[in-house]
Amino acid sequence: MRFARPPLYGYALLVLLVLAGCSSAPVQVPPSAQAPTELEIPSRLTLDQSNDVTLYAISLVGTPYRWGGNTPDSGFDCSGLIGYVYKSRAGVLAPRTVSALTDWGQPVPPAAVRTGDLVVFTQNGVANHAGIYVGEGRFVHAPSKGGEVRLDALNSKYWGKWPVSYRRP
Repeated sequence: MRFARPPLYGYALLVLLVLAGCSSAPVQVPPSAQAPTELEIPSRLTLDQSNDVTLYAISLVGTPYRWGGNTPDSGFDCSGLIGYVYKSRAGVLAPRTVSALTDWGQPVPPAAVRTGDLVVFTQNGVANHAGIYVGEGRFVHAPSKGGEVRLDALNSKYWGKWPVSYRRP
């Protein structure tokens, strides 16, 4: 059985329809319906600086805890660690207390958190601990007297029960 070839204008019409479909404008989603991305949240740090902050914070794991400490030689408390890392790696001055860190920078939704962002824990509505997010659900912090700077999981048995917020300097 032999099929008749469609006339030339049939091919031209098919090509025009395909091209018209490719050139149509994409459906626009209103900004209010879009999830914020990490790039839409203002930051004093470039992505490279955020990564440098992260790597340096990880390198300080094992430094002794000291209340009021803010250098590797003297030891760190949580806000001292944050201030030291941000200043030495990004030239950014961070507030010296955890309560002041709760309003520093911009709030970040959990879905948009990136390395170098702050992790701020609260208990009974009061901020009482902070660290630096390093990716994969982990953060670096100076936990308490007698301890040392360490890397912990946000969803660990201990930290997972604390309300947490994220801030981008």
